[in-house]
Amino acid sequence: MTKIKRDPKSVNLANKIIEEYQPKSVEEMQNALKDIFGPMFEAMLKGEMNYHLGYESNDKGEKESLNRRNGFGKKTLHTTSGEVKIATPRDRDGSFDPQLIPKRQKDVSAIEDKVISMYAKGMSQRDISSTIEDIYGFSVSHDMISDITDTVITELEEWQSRPLSNCYPFLFVDCMFTTIRNNYETKKYTIYTILGYNMEGKKRFLACG
Repeated sequence: MTKIKRDPKSVNLANKIIEEYQPKSVEEMQNALKDIFGPMFEAMLKGEMNYHLGYESNDKGEKESLNRRNGFGKKTLHTTSGEVKIATPRDRDGSFDPQLIPKRQKDVSAIEDKVISMYAKGMSQRDISSTIEDIYGFSVSHDMISDITDTVITELEEWQSRPLSNCYPFLFVDCMFTTIRNNYETKKYTIYTILGYNMEGKKRFLACG
């Protein structure tokens, strides 16, 4: 049997996920996937807000606009893995109109596979940027994509370096098929996802690749 060649970055990410989750069923696998969706959607919305206001949340410099951040609202999204609650950023004058998840939209199942692919592609800014451009469409400016990419990369790096348990007695491995664009070429890929249970019985999403 011919051995399948895989991207070393994807294999490394998958190994880190294996150390975290140990699911026993498809339902538990889906629950782990929801752990990805929430933080990723929130990171992308924060990137949109950065672009909308023209500065990042920790920027202490002089601002060109009088509009400011005004905390967060709550929103429940519908995914193929179930409901996901997220915090949505708000601005003072109410002019922020997100394009990723419009104010009245709740079903995000159409972009789930692209979100997962960002975890499976490694940590390349170019790869993540191309996936974000796929999600938003070409009507979005490259400056906005750059702002969102910077925010998402930070979220992914924090997730990748999160502490893991030393032992996961139960693992559950599954796969899904998704379409990924690479160097302007679109192909179908198989993405493996791994869930684990630690010694305390808590499930974690460990890896995909």
